Amino acid sequence: MPQPVTLANARLILPQGEVRGQITFDGAHIVDVTEGATVPAGAVDCAGDIVSPGLVELHTDNLERHIRPRPGVHWPHAAALVAHDAELASCGITTVFDAIRAGSLKAQGDASWARYAREMATEMLAARARGALRISHHLHLRAEICSHSLIEELEEFGPEDRVGIVSLMDHTPGQRQFADLKQYEIYMRGKHGLSQGTFDEHVRTRTALGEEVREVHEAAAVAAAARLGATLASHDDTTPDHVARSGTHGVALAEFPTTRIAADACRDAGIAVMMGAPNLIRGASHSGNVSALELAEAGTLDILSSDYVPSALLFAAVRLGEVWGDLARAMATVTTAPARVSGLTDRGTLAVGQRADVVRFRTHEGVPVVQSVWSAGARVA
Repeated sequence: MPQPVTLANARLILPQGEVRGQITFDGAHIVDVTEGATVPAGAVDCAGDIVSPGLVELHTDNLERHIRPRPGVHWPHAAALVAHDAELASCGITTVFDAIRAGSLKAQGDASWARYAREMATEMLAARARGALRISHHLHLRAEICSHSLIEELEEFGPEDRVGIVSLMDHTPGQRQFADLKQYEIYMRGKHGLSQGTFDEHVRTRTALGEEVREVHEAAAVAAAARLGATLASHDDTTPDHVARSGTHGVALAEFPTTRIAADACRDAGIAVMMGAPNLIRGASHSGNVSALELAEAGTLDILSSDYVPSALLFAAVRLGEVWGDLARAMATVTTAPARVSGLTDRGTLAVGQRADVVRFRTHEGVPVVQSVWSAGARVA
């Protein structure tokens, strides 16, 4: 049997704020949290390192990056899962909702839009059941509204799959994140190496498809979230009308609103606002949308997501702590807040009875340096 672990003389990130103290976990759960700088016999002296709950990641494209590390290169899924899992653990992430696209395009000539959701989910669930993964993995279905096969792909999932999040994604050119077609051209041609002619045809066919299927696919995704018992999320809300529509659907989480006015509307509607950690670190969106820092300073930022850089999640929380002058409040954007909006009540805080998902780190010139990570009491990094 593993012995209890006590981390002492640490800067503990607790629900009520930051305190100097010690935490003990025995097996998978926290059994004691005590204030004070003493170091009992047998305890680990953290020498003032920060000890926080494990990070909770709601939307990351990192798994897809491991599956398709280069255009035209498809990596074995089992190997991609293990590498993805290890990378997240090393960054202090102990719970992840793996974002898997549901909805494919027929005869578009772009392998990144091939059908893969059910197969990928089955492999992930099998790896989780075998104990092959270090951290806690959950499913996040990115319901791609502008696609051919969304409805039939959603029907392949049931309550037994424990889908945690369903997000409404509309990547039709001219919509939401891609309202600026010139910015969209820069993004698509740069990422996929499309010729001008191929890009123009892509815009024409995708725009027509979006107009044809938007209403029925959006309704199907909302119904699927209810059937699966999943948190419903919107994606790239741009206008108050988008947010109002989200409200009628029962959306609880707004992923990456693209404008200040949309974020303000989300706050008024009681919808949690999630922004990208890379956006906050860079001080700007890579696609020209509203700055996460601007929303943080305005008080309309609730949750951070690593999006496409796993190490950015903890880095952005530390940076946000400097902006707000409150590290505990900032750490809640990557621990407590994402856990609660996704329906997880057993993690996200350092408290007796919670899962022993714990990160010990220190900072060097404002950059977090992870020392140790535990997931359900097991050392994983």
